[in-house]
Amino acid sequence: MSETTVPATRTAASSAVSPVIAESPTARGHRARIALRTLQVVLALFYVIASALPKLIAHPSAAEGFDKMGWGSAGMYIIGVLELAGGIALLIPVLQSVAAVALSGLMVGAFVVQLTYFDGENAATPLILIVPLALIAWARRGHNADLLRLVRRRA
Repeated sequence: MSETTVPATRTAASSAVSPVIAESPTARGHRARIALRTLQVVLALFYVIASALPKLIAHPSAAEGFDKMGWGSAGMYIIGVLELAGGIALLIPVLQSVAAVALSGLMVGAFVVQLTYFDGENAATPLILIVPLALIAWARRGHNADLLRLVRRRA
């Protein structure tokens, strides 16, 4: 008689963290994974197309805002590259959580800039974006250990 399944073993680290709904094998967990992945794709498209692209092609609306702040084209391109990298990283499994945290930090900066340079005009947008980014960072936090293992292996 052959055994076709291998008993699962739990490490101390995996038993300390309870599984989140997005990782559950139930139908609810499956729907949650699909919803979370859809949210990540939508946010990635937003950051790449609607936010980074105008900065990287120096669209007049983006250039005007950065000139008003005194950051010029260098600041505009740096922010554009950061948003592009974050948007792409949201789609790479091992980088998802870190990307969401980094983009949240960028949104905190955007909120402060909106308050200080633009009198609060559109200040709610970065705050609204932090909510789904925080959800992604939390739900995909298990990938942080994978990323750490990759970094340690390469070092």
